[in-house]
Amino acid sequence: MERARTDHYLDGRWVAAAEPAGITVHNPATEEVLATVPAGTAAEVDRAVAAARAAFDGWAATAPAERAAHLDRLHAALSARADEIARTVARELGTPLKVATRVQAGLPLTVLHSYVELAARPPAPETVGNSTVTREPVGVVGAITPWNYPLHQVVAKLAPALAAGCTVVLKPSELTPLVSYLLFDAVHEAGLPPGVVNLVTGTGPVVGEALAAHPEVDLVSFTGSTATGRRIAHLAADRIARVALELGGKSANVVLDDADLATAVKVGVGNAFLNSGQTCTAWTRMLVHRSRYDEALALATKAAEGYRLGDPFDPATRLGPLVSAAQRDRVRGHIDRGLADGGRLVAGGPEVPVPDRGWFVAPTVIGDVDPDSALAQEEVFGPVLAVIPVEDDDHAVAVANNSRYGLAGAVWSADEDRALRVARRMRTGAVDINGAPFNPLAPFGGYKQSGIGRELGRYGLDEYLQTKAIQR
Repeated sequence: MERARTDHYLDGRWVAAAEPAGITVHNPATEEVLATVPAGTAAEVDRAVAAARAAFDGWAATAPAERAAHLDRLHAALSARADEIARTVARELGTPLKVATRVQAGLPLTVLHSYVELAARPPAPETVGNSTVTREPVGVVGAITPWNYPLHQVVAKLAPALAAGCTVVLKPSELTPLVSYLLFDAVHEAGLPPGVVNLVTGTGPVVGEALAAHPEVDLVSFTGSTATGRRIAHLAADRIARVALELGGKSANVVLDDADLATAVKVGVGNAFLNSGQTCTAWTRMLVHRSRYDEALALATKAAEGYRLGDPFDPATRLGPLVSAAQRDRVRGHIDRGLADGGRLVAGGPEVPVPDRGWFVAPTVIGDVDPDSALAQEEVFGPVLAVIPVEDDDHAVAVANNSRYGLAGAVWSADEDRALRVARRMRTGAVDINGAPFNPLAPFGGYKQSGIGRELGRYGLDEYLQTKAIQR
């Protein structure tokens, strides 16, 4: 068992919590208890918000170069903990260590570094007629973050908020809170002014709701399920507060008939199974032209069979466990329903052996999925790929857009102009053509029920700024 954390971070120091061991954190690969962390209270949220409010004017007035220097020191302190971050996420989430090192530790460091530069170069005032248009920090930010990318999703909110001149109260997921303590150890080491960043661990119904409904929180930034995002939006709407919501997804991977099929399927399966499928942008629907459909299913089966389940610290492991027993059971339920609704099991499924301990689900591919079925419409959040045949480009676009979500997607074609035409018609916040790499400076966010607002780069900074017109 790791060292128990018994405190919150309030007003620049570690403060003993009212309920120091209220939440138990498990290792999903072994089912063993890892640690305990505090179950925060509404009163502790009040203290954190009061500290953030008291610090706001001073931080907002800090010169951009000085804010950038603070972020640079934070980046250095966090970089020194990169190995510990990767290992902590591997333990509390089950991400294979190689992936945790590259994605769970590496990506947030890249994002944080990008905001060092953006903090030093704030948006310049504009002249519009007799008006000077300026941008100002929105105020106190309540950040509520998920368990699947437990540091990246924090940094994607914390870094732009601080760069903009906002102060922050963070509530991380109670399933994976340990990496947030490493972040706040780095915050303390970096010497950010008291109250600028605050940490309260706890549950969504207590700490999350208190933060979302708090009258002194100017912006609530949330990443998680669409259902919870809807609740947070209601709480914020009651006091006309701003929200930024990064919610669910059911992304389509469109494989056209002229695509490099072997590459498209291999990369598509890898995307769908990244982080054991616990990724909001995962391409969980593979749409394949009927003329190449059988070949694609065979390639997907072979690819899925190459994902070895096991200990996240074993270099041979390619697929770790799901985060909890409840999540494992939900994913199994989706598989059962998908098969009952007429899907054809082509790889994995409930009969494939998994480790005796840990919350594992075998990598699963289901073909012949009805585009209107639950498996094609609901976010599974596990290593389950639905494969759907399509007749032509128009049909592919119609099936891709047949979703209440619109977060991400992909198109594969030997003709890039053709792929671009399809991509432009997809109602989704991001589309990758032929496996183009992720860009941490590009806007990230969704259409429809996938959210409101954007994260990352200059677009993420904009979420934390207000616009003011001064007439002369």
